[in-house]
Amino acid sequence: MFPRPLAPVAGRGAEMGAISVRRAVVPTRMRGSSGTMLLPSMLMFGVIVASSGLLLMIERGILAEVKPPPLHPSHGDLAWRSSGDTRVAAPEDMDYQVLQDVRNRTIRTMCGQKNMPHSIWELSAGQRRTVLKHILVSDKYRFLYCYVPKVACSNWKRILKVLDGALENVNVKLKMDHKNDLVFLGNMKPDEISYRLKHYYKFIFVRDPMERLLSAYRNKFGEIKEYQLKYGVEIVKRYRKSSRKSTGDDVTFSEFLLYLLDEEAERMNEHWMPIYNLCQPCAVRYDFIGSYEKLNVDANYILEHVQAPSFIRFPERQSWYKPVTRETLHYYLCNTQRGLIKELLPKYILDFSLFAYPLPNVTSEFCRQ
Repeated sequence: MFPRPLAPVAGRGAEMGAISVRRAVVPTRMRGSSGTMLLPSMLMFGVIVASSGLLLMIERGILAEVKPPPLHPSHGDLAWRSSGDTRVAAPEDMDYQVLQDVRNRTIRTMCGQKNMPHSIWELSAGQRRTVLKHILVSDKYRFLYCYVPKVACSNWKRILKVLDGALENVNVKLKMDHKNDLVFLGNMKPDEISYRLKHYYKFIFVRDPMERLLSAYRNKFGEIKEYQLKYGVEIVKRYRKSSRKSTGDDVTFSEFLLYLLDEEAERMNEHWMPIYNLCQPCAVRYDFIGSYEKLNVDANYILEHVQAPSFIRFPERQSWYKPVTRETLHYYLCNTQRGLIKELLPKYILDFSLFAYPLPNVTSEFCRQ
């Protein structure tokens, strides 16, 4: 059973069905030890994004109804895997190409700034350690995959194990071991790391930031006892006006967001750490950025590109999997204080902007639908 969502109360924020929550007196950690901001300035962000046209598109809601595309190289004559043995060319889609161009220009412009990292060796030791422990290596097929929790990374790990011969096929029903039989770039020597970053095909998969957070919240606090005890108990203790002891399985979504506000992005658990911090798309020049919204198509494109055996296809979702639907996301967002969501956005703004995701719509008109 999932943690209960939000308990609306009358009065403040009634228009939004908002709840009243208590902000814990926990010192925020928005700056590094040197006192410098951990993220580029919001002014610089505004100038850069505006130059690519993304800010205007977000403000006018142009992106709201369009599913974001992956960052593709030129398709040309590349073939795509279908559900059968027939290989068909990828269909051209105008909206798809427009958003792809927005994503390309935004990443190129943002990452081209002088104060952005242009190599993993320009990152701090902690930042470099995080990205290197999230990049998985296939020497046989010469690719690097930066895994992002809650963006189908378990299935990609299955594929890597099959490609390496550690698993018979991707549909083997075993509990996923996220460490053994996988090769991490962080376990290699500096010269080995540099060689692979320069010569191997590199890709990541991204997802709408708010949808990813909601997926992590429902999974970890609704199903995983370890997370309920490790994080849930403390979250309730910090942010709830109640003397009743909690076992951590009843954390509300607003309490979870308040917790994220008080956490430093670089120290977060990987399941809700921003994608930018996990995979450093400025320091690592990815050849392909796939989208969760086009998961199977993009995944099979990757498999085709790295010339994986034709019998290997991206696994279907498990029957027990409960996806975050548009309706589910709408419900949670519209039952959360608008100010709380607005306050959280700067922490994930690079994920929204670099990967061309629309900012969450929590207007009164939208929430009345």
